Parts: sequence; C-alpha cells; structure tokens
Amino acid sequence: MTVRRTAWVGLAVAVSALAGCTSPAESSDPTTGPSRTAAASPSSSAPATGQVSGVDDIIGDLAVPWGIAFLPDGQAVITLRDAAQLVLVGPDGAATDVTGPGADELADVVVPSGEGGLLGVAVLGSSGGAVDLALYATAADDNRVLRGTLDGSTLGELRPIVTGIAKAGNHDGGRLAVGPDGYLYVTTGDAGDPPSAQDPDSLNGKILRLTSDGDPAPGNPDEDSPVWSLGHRNVQGIGWAPDGRMFASEFGQNTWDELNLIEPGGNYGWPEVEGAGAVDGFVEPVAVWATDDASPSGLAVTADAVYLAGLRGERLWRVPLTDDGVGTPHALLDGERGRLRAVEPAPDGSLWVITGNTDGRGDPRPGDDRILRVVVD
Repeated sequence: MTVRRTAWVGLAVAVSALAGCTSPAESSDPTTGPSRTAAASPSSSAPATGQVSGVDDIIGDLAVPWGIAFLPDGQAVITLRDAAQLVLVGPDGAATDVTGPGADELADVVVPSGEGGLLGVAVLGSSGGAVDLALYATAADDNRVLRGTLDGSTLGELRPIVTGIAKAGNHDGGRLAVGPDGYLYVTTGDAGDPPSAQDPDSLNGKILRLTSDGDPAPGNPDEDSPVWSLGHRNVQGIGWAPDGRMFASEFGQNTWDELNLIEPGGNYGWPEVEGAGAVDGFVEPVAVWATDDASPSGLAVTADAVYLAGLRGERLWRVPLTDDGVGTPHALLDGERGRLRAVEPAPDGSLWVITGNTDGRGDPRPGDDRILRVVVD
C-alpha cells in the first residue's frame, strides 16, 4: 500500500501565540501515586534567544507518522505507526516507500492497536551504502525490537533481537536511539501494569541498554540485565547532550510530566511518585509540566537545549542547557500545528518535527500529518 503524501518546500510559517490544546488526555488509566511539587516553572513566553526564526513544511499527508532517524545520505526514515510502513524522506520532501522482504514482514508481524504499532527507529550502523536499522514493533503477543538491513529503499529480512516486552493499548514506550557509547537504548512503558516499572526482572517501565544483537551491553548496572534505569511510566523520548548527559521525556498520569536526567541504575519513582519532590531512593526530574501543557513524546538534544515534542500540550518545549543543569523551559510553536509527536536534529542544523494529529486523538487539518523543518536562533 502506498500512503498518500504531499511535499512542500520553502513554505515559511510565522510564529504566533495561539492557545494550548483541545485534544484528549494522553493518560487514561486510573492508577495514582502521590504527586511531588514542581521542580521548574515552565513559561509560555519566549526569551530573547532560542526563538523560532522559520518553519517550513517538508512533506504532508502522512498517516500517523511516529519515529524518525536520519541516514548517512541525509534522508530520514519515517515509521508509520498504523500502516506498519517505512518511508524515506529527503531534505527536499521527496518520498520513497520502503519495499522488500523486511517491509513485507512488518506488514505481517505488526499488529497496530491503541498506542502500539510500528514505533521507533534507529540507525545501528552502515557499510558500503547499506544501513542496519533497529525497529520497535507491536506484534500479536508482545512489543519487540527487530533488526534489518536497508539497501537503498529495500529492507532485507528481519530478525528479532528483543522480544517479550509486554504490550497494551496504552504505555508501549517505543523510542530507540544509539547513544554516544555506540549501544542501543530502548524505552518501554509499563503497559498498564504500574508495578512492573519497579520490578527489575521485567522489561517494562524501563530504559534498556543493549548491544546491536540484543544482549545486555557491557557496563550495565547488572551485567546480566539489559536494564539501564527503572521506575518509568512511559518514556517516549531520549537524547544526549554533547557532554554526555542523557535526558528522557516521561509521560505523567494526571498531574506532572517530567524531563529526567538519566543515571545508570537510577530509579525514577513510578508508580510510587509522579513529578518532583524530595523522596528518598528516587531520582528527581530536572523539569516538570502540567499534563495539559506537555504530554511529551519525542525529544531532541542540541548543543544548547533539550527540545520536547508535546502532544496534548501542542507545543515544542525548549529547555536551555546549563553547565550544571537546565534553565527555565519555554514554549515554541504554541498551538500552531496541533499535536507534536517527534523532534530530531537534522544534518543541516535545523529540527525536524513530526505532527501527530491523525493518531485518533487529534483534530486533523488539511495536509496532516506533516514533517516540519524548524529553525531556532
């Protein structure tokens, strides 16, 4: 199946100050834990620096785009959650469907439901023009990580490297990224079973650190376990600052969304706590938002800031990096493009932002969903 899409190049969109969101809550289960008080007070007013100077539509009419990873040739590979397809998108908006035996396997293996489907994608390495990809997929009985080789627009046969991650209609995690250490990081949700986030023997509610073959990476807190950190409700964004600090965006439940600085072996509190506050044994978030203001999905880190794509909040949150932490968050694209699913630094220094209005919770506009090129000065 070919997914209809439209490419736009050079359509600048001015920044405006539209209001927040009208979309339903991202959090849907009734489990509660004590909330902690806010660690930072986000602002919707932009400071003198870190403002958007331009927004271009690269491509539109994508059906539920979810993950994004840039290839060595400058193209981006995009996952389509419900269609279980991969699409290659060039800087000029030219799009190519990925075909081949691996693409056929995705159509057979992926069982989209609720928040599950074909989710994250990461580039494991390249050789001779071919690229090894990792893909996070919801199958009939579990969430799993698959590996395959992309040669041009042909995806070879897939093999599972991680299986047995519990699936559910909500909280499937799904973000993949290769860290500066060369290892694969995988985010998982609690899949509607909050206690699993505190269970070190469960793969759910965790950030996992793996070799490209799916084995626990050397240097993990427990050498026999893939678990890098635990106590997570539903992490859907990870990234690293130039100095090596690792950040993760965390969906809250009813009160606080979080930006966390990830420490090896760190316990981030779910379901015992939500938000910020001094609680022994749990790592504090470095910033929090009311769930109406964020519901953060993808995350990108540049030399000067962390960016979080907000779904329910319909904002791109910019959190300045400082030498010893982070500064006060402020909102970009406030309400202009609806729900924002993912953000990724592009080779040209811009940010590519995926909108998320066709996922069943948004209000699609003509041409949705889109990939935006965002320039921040």
